Amino acid sequence: MRYDNITKGIFVSRPNRFIAEVKTGGITELVHIKNTGRCRELLVPGCEVWLTETGNAGRKTRYDLVTVRKSTGALFNIDSQAPNKLVAEWLAGQGFDRVIPEYRYGASRIDLCMERGSERILMEVKGCTLEIDGTGYFPDAPTERGIKHIRELIGAKNSGLRAILAFVIQTEGVTEVRANASAHPEFAEALEEARKAGVEVISLPCRIKPDEIAITGGIRI
Repeated sequence: MRYDNITKGIFVSRPNRFIAEVKTGGITELVHIKNTGRCRELLVPGCEVWLTETGNAGRKTRYDLVTVRKSTGALFNIDSQAPNKLVAEWLAGQGFDRVIPEYRYGASRIDLCMERGSERILMEVKGCTLEIDGTGYFPDAPTERGIKHIRELIGAKNSGLRAILAFVIQTEGVTEVRANASAHPEFAEALEEARKAGVEVISLPCRIKPDEIAITGGIRI
């Protein structure tokens, strides 16, 4: 997927979870951060960032912050809405009869439901923006919602459906995502329970450019 109207800037500060101060075009703009995670190792003063102009005249912020260059030089896409859109695009080329977003199952809405003949597959998608020594970790902050979705996938698998938890790696050079037990041990326990129950856990490497993110590799569902 691509972003239109990309503008380069320099990150200044993050007054709150949703807003950043960024220098661009000779002025300091307040921009919307499309990720409520901590991103502390990414959003450091002076780092390069890329913004996309929304074109929404009614918004208080003109830009969304979508891409960051880490101190290592690696680009990270930090748009939390990108993984679901990206995976839906990727699945569209895999021969499913239908790919249904926001599929209601149990007490939750599962990100995607794929149908191929009589087969039905449920998939929950998580974006990974935390990288340590070449390995991805999720989450970077506690996520009770994430645990709830894992429980729903376990229930789906136990009822006879195929269930998949997909981690979209929003940087290059990383091929594996592990549970970040130090940030949320309960999530790590739930993930291990899911694996033992037969839920498929996959990591999806990506190619990143300031204005683009794409899933790479030959994985097929």
